[in-house]
Amino acid sequence: MKQSVNFYDFERAFRTMDRDNHFSYHGLRALFDYLEEMEEDTGEEIELDVIALCCEFSEYTSALEAADNYSWDLGLDDDADEEEKETAAREWLNDETIVVDVDGGGIIIQDF
Repeated sequence: MKQSVNFYDFERAFRTMDRDNHFSYHGLRALFDYLEEMEEDTGEEIELDVIALCCEFSEYTSALEAADNYSWDLGLDDDADEEEKETAAREWLNDETIVVDVDGGGIIIQDF
């Protein structure tokens, strides 16, 4: 049996499972929108499993923070500025996994 879920239901499910601090409000919204878009693109419904989503996706304040979490080697000159590092980190993450932009800054990635 399947049930349609709106954002309010999605957010409440995280709260009910004591996972409301795993993603920011904007991060949760970005993840919800991504999952809805994926359902539309594939034509397949996704089961809402809060624990699985928390294990599968992580939110970071920047692409550089996410890449650093995976011990990414910048491969850039030492004099590269923060914008160059952020761009390189985002490119690397896009090659490795799913990257979802969060309104107001930050990203969510599918863990790998």
